[in-house]
Amino acid sequence: MTPETLHFAARESVEMIELGDQLAPRFDAAGLIPVITCEAETGAVLMLGHMSPEALRLTLTTGEVHYFSRTRRALWRKGEHSGFVHRLVELRVDDDQDCLLARVALEGPGSCHVGFYSCFYRAVDRDALAADAIVPLRRIEDEAAFDAETVYAGMPNPTLI
Repeated sequence: MTPETLHFAARESVEMIELGDQLAPRFDAAGLIPVITCEAETGAVLMLGHMSPEALRLTLTTGEVHYFSRTRRALWRKGEHSGFVHRLVELRVDDDQDCLLARVALEGPGSCHVGFYSCFYRAVDRDALAADAIVPLRRIEDEAAFDAETVYAGMPNPTLI
């Protein structure tokens, strides 16, 4: 089986989309679908990414999660630079098939390009909220899981300002 031989169903009815047994993903105007990625054993959310049809097909045929970078406007396989691969355990689709949940086995210490285990290493600090002040964040991961500057040396930072 190759990525080119995988086909998605046409979105023909609400019933087919919500209750059917065929994958009929709804890609947005840019041709992407969001994918939440979590660690399969713990359920910890690792990241939010996007997939193009090609990334989805590659993920399904290789068992390694591929994403589409909106910043770089390019297809990429998680781990191609860091070695920290997302090995697909299960791919779930939500009720109206416009979002995916990739349950993965993480091969490496983390998923975040900043060096943390999860891209969700901070939380809004509701206890410190104050009127007329900027909303504060607090760290929920105290230390980085790996040295991102070493792992991603020479790579452009994907964070947009």
